[in-house]
Amino acid sequence: MRTITLEKTLDWRAIAAIAGGARLELGAGAWERIDHAARIVAALVDRGIRAYGVNTGVGALADTVVDRASQRRLSRNILMSHACGVGPLLPPREVRAIIAAQINNFTHGHSGIRPEIVRALLALLDHDCIPDVPSKGSAGYLTHMAHIALVLIGEGTAHLAGRQMGGTEALAAIGLQPLVLEAKEGLSLVNGTSCSTGLACVALSRAERLLEWADAIAALTLEAFGAQMPAFGEDVLALRPSKGIETVGSALRKRLEGSGLVAADAGARTQDALSLRAIPHAHGAARDGFDFAAKTVDRELASVTDNPAVAGTPEEPLVWSEAHAVAPALAQALDMLVVAIAQISGMSERRIDRLVNPLVSRLPAFLADDPGAGSGFMIAQYTAAALSNENRRLGAPASLDGGVTSALQEDFLAHPTAAANKLLAVLDNAEQIFAIELLAAAQAQDLHPGKVSRAKGTDVVYRALRDILPRYADDRPLAKDMAAARDLLAASAAPGAD
Repeated sequence: MRTITLEKTLDWRAIAAIAGGARLELGAGAWERIDHAARIVAALVDRGIRAYGVNTGVGALADTVVDRASQRRLSRNILMSHACGVGPLLPPREVRAIIAAQINNFTHGHSGIRPEIVRALLALLDHDCIPDVPSKGSAGYLTHMAHIALVLIGEGTAHLAGRQMGGTEALAAIGLQPLVLEAKEGLSLVNGTSCSTGLACVALSRAERLLEWADAIAALTLEAFGAQMPAFGEDVLALRPSKGIETVGSALRKRLEGSGLVAADAGARTQDALSLRAIPHAHGAARDGFDFAAKTVDRELASVTDNPAVAGTPEEPLVWSEAHAVAPALAQALDMLVVAIAQISGMSERRIDRLVNPLVSRLPAFLADDPGAGSGFMIAQYTAAALSNENRRLGAPASLDGGVTSALQEDFLAHPTAAANKLLAVLDNAEQIFAIELLAAAQAQDLHPGKVSRAKGTDVVYRALRDILPRYADDRPLAKDMAAARDLLAASAAPGAD
């Protein structure tokens, strides 16, 4: 098992790896920063220095003083009242990502929780003990992380080795006792952007893989149509400077190099339809958007996102009330990536339509072996259209949703968690749309009347599919093929062009 050591901060790739099962351990400096901040909070408590969520209520109750005897109860009560998520449970991978991002935030040394809290969170990861976290109910943060923290105090439920159990039983199974929280720990366990950032890391991992598959699948479709390659020339694409366009153009040229199918149609048309000719532009824009989102997520992971933040020393403690738990930049970046993925999957649906349409494909109607007796991919294109339309609806920016909560105290909401959840939902749809295009493009190549050869770079893509699925002949439920192709995209990297 891969082990990732956190010294200063993690990046999105590390969080995604931990989400997928890698082990997380902390370096000595990280433990020192955690302990130092905990001692600062203890000093704030001892001196009675007013600090939000330490010796005051939270939200609109920020000016309500909580006496020292009640501060432990405040921490516990925060978890109880904030654990109000609803809806289906998050998958284990996403919960692990949130926990990893949360630990990463604590290691910056400005939260003030004790090391034993972090050790307990690490134990959840080590033993793959997954708190049950409802997926809905967050206007920014709070609810998801409260459900995780419930397990630490012996409440809530978790899944371990495929079985659901109560928090106390789950802790006992991994050798732990329920924790008693001290001042600020309840607030720190629900605060910050760890939820949206962790979900974003999982989404980035999926999006990166999908972008590679998107280019590979598009190349297979281009070949089936005998694409006019001058549109993808290096000098031509350089007229519109973009790292993304350059990358996609290079990938398409490499994939299609030596294609007999493409060579046979060279010069046959002045230009191809835009869903073919503009692949570098749309896929390239998505890649540029991905790079921006990835940088934003890494910046979020490098940031302190607690409120309040503690600093100074136990002898001279400092506490700052601020708004670092609000993440408009993250929400905007994820919204942008939602639009980018929705756009390229919408373009994929347009290519699917061209593949099944005999008016433009020059192939049997709907890629059926026996059109009329068989419908081939007719309704699969309907499915792609429905998913593309759903993505269009999901493209509305979560970062503009707004809302007023906590008696006007929290009267601006950036909704980064909603943006992350939208991105994951769009990726679900996009993976299936591209899987349908892969099926259709391979079928188109099977039905192509010519006897000329594929390029090596597209043949590996074709073979990856045909290794798990034979040509479709209306002889089995097409949904099963679509699911298998989608699993291929989700579980493996696109086969190389070499």
